[in-house]
Amino acid sequence: MSAGEASVPSPGEARYVLRLFVAGMTPRSRRTIENLRRICDGPLAGRVDIETIDIYQQPHLAEVHQVVAAPTLLRLEPLPQRRLVGDLSDEARVLRGLDLPSGIGVKQDDG
Repeated sequence: MSAGEASVPSPGEARYVLRLFVAGMTPRSRRTIENLRRICDGPLAGRVDIETIDIYQQPHLAEVHQVVAAPTLLRLEPLPQRRLVGDLSDEARVLRGLDLPSGIGVKQDDG
């Protein structure tokens, strides 16, 4: 597969639907978004849908999902739903908290 091609999940691979709630586009919000993208690149590429919600712009969605702190990450699919609060800087904690398969998103050091 060339570098520009997106991987297409096979029928047996789960799709992940994540919703990230942030409070404005602050440096902390941007850092959280970057952390999540970094974690989801690699083995999850092509199998994850990420939606970012600014609770100041769409407070009704925060209320519907009972989000009381930002940043908060929800794993909506696969069920059961999971939630994590914080800036997502601890990759191992994020993977465990979202109950993602072991090793997904963990980059190996070549050197």
